[in-house]
Amino acid sequence: VCIFFFSRVLECQGLPIVNGQCDPYATVTLAGPSRQVLSEAKKTKVKKKTNNPHFDEVFYFEVTRPSSYNKKSHFDIEDVDEVDKMEIRVDLWNASNLKFGDEFLGELRLPLKFLRQSSSYEAWYFLQPRDNGNKSLKPDDLGSLRLNVVYTEDHVFSSDYYSPLRDLLLKSADVEPVSASAAHILGEVCREKQEAAIPLVRLFLHYGRIVPFISAIANAEVKRTQDPNTIFRGNSLTSKCIDETMKLAGMHYLQVTLKPIIDEICQVHKPCEIDPVKLKDGENLENNRENLRQYVDRIFTVITKSGVSCPTVMCDIFFSLRESAAKRFQGDLDVRYTAVSSFIFLRFFAPAILSPNLFQLTPHHPDPQTSRTLTLISKTIQTLGSLSKSKSANFKESYMATFYDYFNEQKYADAVKNFLDLISSSGTRDHKSIEQPILLKEGFMIKRAQGRKRFGMKNFKKRWFRLTNHEFTYQKSKGDHPLCSIPIENILAVERLEEESFKMKNMFQVIQPERRVLYIQANNCVEAKDWIDILTKVSQCNKKRLTVYHPSAYLNGHWLCCKATADNTPGCTPCTGGLPANIQLDIDGDRETERIYSLFNLYMPKLEKMQEACGSKSVYDGPEEEEYSTFIIDDPKETYKTLKLIIEGVGTLEQEHAQYKRDKFKKTKYGSQEHPIGDKSFQTYIRQQSEISAHSI
Repeated sequence: VCIFFFSRVLECQGLPIVNGQCDPYATVTLAGPSRQVLSEAKKTKVKKKTNNPHFDEVFYFEVTRPSSYNKKSHFDIEDVDEVDKMEIRVDLWNASNLKFGDEFLGELRLPLKFLRQSSSYEAWYFLQPRDNGNKSLKPDDLGSLRLNVVYTEDHVFSSDYYSPLRDLLLKSADVEPVSASAAHILGEVCREKQEAAIPLVRLFLHYGRIVPFISAIANAEVKRTQDPNTIFRGNSLTSKCIDETMKLAGMHYLQVTLKPIIDEICQVHKPCEIDPVKLKDGENLENNRENLRQYVDRIFTVITKSGVSCPTVMCDIFFSLRESAAKRFQGDLDVRYTAVSSFIFLRFFAPAILSPNLFQLTPHHPDPQTSRTLTLISKTIQTLGSLSKSKSANFKESYMATFYDYFNEQKYADAVKNFLDLISSSGTRDHKSIEQPILLKEGFMIKRAQGRKRFGMKNFKKRWFRLTNHEFTYQKSKGDHPLCSIPIENILAVERLEEESFKMKNMFQVIQPERRVLYIQANNCVEAKDWIDILTKVSQCNKKRLTVYHPSAYLNGHWLCCKATADNTPGCTPCTGGLPANIQLDIDGDRETERIYSLFNLYMPKLEKMQEACGSKSVYDGPEEEEYSTFIIDDPKETYKTLKLIIEGVGTLEQEHAQYKRDKFKKTKYGSQEHPIGDKSFQTYIRQQSEISAHSI
């Protein structure tokens, strides 16, 4: 059984004004039987200068069996009925700049047992003081909060039940046009695009179809975009799916990239305020600017040097975005960069710096001073990554425009472009691509002859090496014709070579098919590591990559490492790989398909309305009816066919669920271990079934 619910924090009225201001935000947590916190607090945006804030933000929770997910947004239980003992807690806070932290405004606690009696629950609540809070406050003085909580309890069948619907969803990337696919239709009928994106991304990741699906919907969105400056700026299904993919696949990437310096910023508390109005007594504006500049410089450097660590699935998606944007806007040379930077900087790194607790980089929300420092860093990094031509105009505040002058140098733009080139490159050569090969790295190194000629000398020579996302080449000097070209798909492994082989330091080997090996010496250990990392990065998706290799050379009739005499002997040491080819995620495909079925079932009226819209578009050529204008329908006939299959699949699963409930009602006895006497939720279930039976009679 999978229990999934979301809490929509809608609005508040009459919140107290603290020290002449009210900048409220809400946190939502799940608490256990003894009120122990089971989840990290999920936080709304801060609403400035209002005591009647309108939030309308949604937070998702899921309760599973112990053998299932082990994520922090999922909570293991031994018995599903333990859910009755849990509660949702919503705390209201006033965002304060005081050194004592944010002020608590009030809370409410909602037991989940109420939700099991109704799938959706919406009401107004008086905010309550904490149990150990200020006793002088009366509940009426705390204001009130409007909260909408939707509770869903699903039974997940075995995999074969979901085959028709799952197969229909998984072939979405191959449907022409993609707007007629089942996955795209789900995004059209759901109230929030994120509702559809969460289960779709998990399902496609589980079955290895996320890249072609996102490529298809992104390409369709780019074709509908008229202005390159607005590309991927809306909250579309494409944007939400890429956001969700980055959250799932990129969490480890954030940990290794940002966490060390974020920890330092949170611990050291260097003053970094650069707004003269907010400067504290005793602080020096120039010193603060220098502190902030150093932090920005370090974070910028660690980000732009992290391309080799970017997960493969993200790189493949970025490559697709780059290609689609470049084809659509061929006259705009920057759009291939901005299409990628709008996600990796604007939606990934900048939010993680701004709110590190939401990305598991810190356990708690930072204190006000640290939060202010992170806000200033995030703004600057976001602007550096945007590659806009007039960067100073991006800042409303004059002090930010002044500070940004530190970074108005070409080297920063070049570093961003090099980083974007690397994370949006693909090792697979696409002959239809309009892009020129992307230069990733070049420089002089010393190589040993590969012995392509039977009686040739195997001596060492200095050569100019050049790596693009298509091939690895070397020539006598820069600009000369290549003497040797190794396609990226022929790189089977890149590993260090032990010094004993040739009595030379900083050597590595590029292993190719038929046991051919190119031995190379870099100028120093740092260069050697850089070359190994980037060669591994561009070749890590090759299907024939080796799992074992020889760490030493084959000399004088045997391998120096294992003493094997045959030159075609398989390797004796496991390959390091350098980088994970992908992120392994614990995803249950059947659960995600069940969740998608639930969404289709919930929005069945919209599916039927979309069918009507398809019929209207096919028959009439006149102006479109207003109620149909919200749907994207490029091909009415194909869309209608898919809608018909969706409705049939949903209807079949609905019948299976109804039969399961009838069987459960017949077989389960009141007073059994599963449902002991006094189980109010089961009594409610019996009453509901009795009413349904009476209605049927």
